Amino acid sequence: MSSESTLPRIALTLGDIAGIGPEVVARAISDPRLLKWCRPIVFGHPEILRQALRQTHSPAQIQVVSAFTEPVSDAQAIPVFNPSNDAVLDVPLSQLDARAGKAAYEYLVAAARAALRREIEAITTAPLNKAALHLAGLQYPGHTEILAEECGVTDFGMMLYLPPGDRIKSPQGLGVVHVTLHTSIRSVPDLISTAAVREKIGLIDGYMRRIGCVKPRLAVCALNPHAGEDGIFGDEESRLIAPAVRQASTAGINVQGPLPADTLMKRAVAGEFDAVVAMYHDQGHIALKLIGFDTAVNVTLGLPIVRTSPSHGTAFDIAGQNQADATGFLEAVRIASLLAIT
Repeated sequence: MSSESTLPRIALTLGDIAGIGPEVVARAISDPRLLKWCRPIVFGHPEILRQALRQTHSPAQIQVVSAFTEPVSDAQAIPVFNPSNDAVLDVPLSQLDARAGKAAYEYLVAAARAALRREIEAITTAPLNKAALHLAGLQYPGHTEILAEECGVTDFGMMLYLPPGDRIKSPQGLGVVHVTLHTSIRSVPDLISTAAVREKIGLIDGYMRRIGCVKPRLAVCALNPHAGEDGIFGDEESRLIAPAVRQASTAGINVQGPLPADTLMKRAVAGEFDAVVAMYHDQGHIALKLIGFDTAVNVTLGLPIVRTSPSHGTAFDIAGQNQADATGFLEAVRIASLLAIT
């Protein structure tokens, strides 16, 4: 892109301010690469961000704005829009607090609505805390479900993505989408359906094509060990998963499965596949976080807007200690910038 005005405008939400969200955002807006990728606008309380900037000894400047189109007086200043109130100023670090949960929700919803109005092109979210959300009376499992509700969609998924590199051999990186997400292991078998598996195959095929993978090589995880061992360990593979794979293949998608998850993830990392459909959260997350925790990016699929986030959580144990790493957040902004212009 040839000029700053052509860069996508990306909302950076502070997340739960009792955790490391403000620190990672402060570090991100202090990184010179950020302004080469996008035009950021922070959604959160400006005083919380100022505290994080002082804590990290950052020279970055911010300017409070009351509208997304309001210009900043200093071209290098980062605009900050606060959709919440001052209640968060009394929130202690490293503790669950309903005020922090409510504010994180308000930052996210305001950013989502701005994206739906096309006032911004993408959102990158710092982590929120699900228990703090619930303390505030907001009974959502997490970011993904809030965004799906705001966007009015029912076909959506969370994908964990690792870019290509020394560990990931596929030239377009490796994406893993999940059929079930924030739910108990006990409930997973009852939540899997042929329609849900087929939907996630289509979502991740579309994403990989969007980032330049012409004919993505997809694989679908089995639910049970050894892919059920011909029904000895369970019949979900033959009864639910295999029919979805056949439907997708008939529709022209290059997909295999169900395959035993333990060996499949190794094959995918080695470059045999570009993307994987996992049956539940930890089946996909553990493998990718083990390989690339600092660079793994969450991408919400199926929304009419672009949303990314780092793969880490609120990390209450190190909040306020100047130890948070912004690598994952910066990678999430970079991916959001790419998706915003494709």
